Amino acid sequence: MHQKLILASTSPYRRELLGRLGLPFEVANPETDETPLPDEAPPALALRLAEAKARAVADRYPGALIIGSDQVATVDGKIYGKPGTHERAVAQLRALSGKTVNFFTALCLFNAATSQAEVRGVPTLVSFRHLSDDEIEGYLRREPAYNCAGSAKSEGLGLALLSAIQGEDPNALVGLPLIALCDLLRNQGVRVL
Repeated sequence: MHQKLILASTSPYRRELLGRLGLPFEVANPETDETPLPDEAPPALALRLAEAKARAVADRYPGALIIGSDQVATVDGKIYGKPGTHERAVAQLRALSGKTVNFFTALCLFNAATSQAEVRGVPTLVSFRHLSDDEIEGYLRREPAYNCAGSAKSEGLGLALLSAIQGEDPNALVGLPLIALCDLLRNQGVRVL
């Protein structure tokens, strides 16, 4: 690979996912304002932030290929972010009980040498079972998913809260759509295999 590969994210989940490709990469904190714009649709927000994160570190890595990603979780037009606390996680899981959540994961590969960005969005529909308060508390005691949108880790015990997952890439739900990323990297001449 002739260009340095940079992951513009401090997420340990995205770092672990990118590591699966076996390509050398560095991690950079994009320090991006994630405030939605007025009347901005959730998919548009995720796509804008994925590109903004990639572009935010371009000055530090001229000539690099920079990966930005963002995810929004929505039900009935309401965005569910990372809860941060036990109380908010409980409230989120109660609100999502028996509902299908649209997790929209946006991906950007920015070529700092050419200033060209390619952006993709990957939707994943996640159906939550009807959850009792005991199940919610039991889950959060065993796997406190306070840094995950939707308050559940599909790659862990959170699967027990779900009834179905529909999507083209299971990695997108965790935070980095690797199938789309491999495609974008090939478009830039990077051979993953």
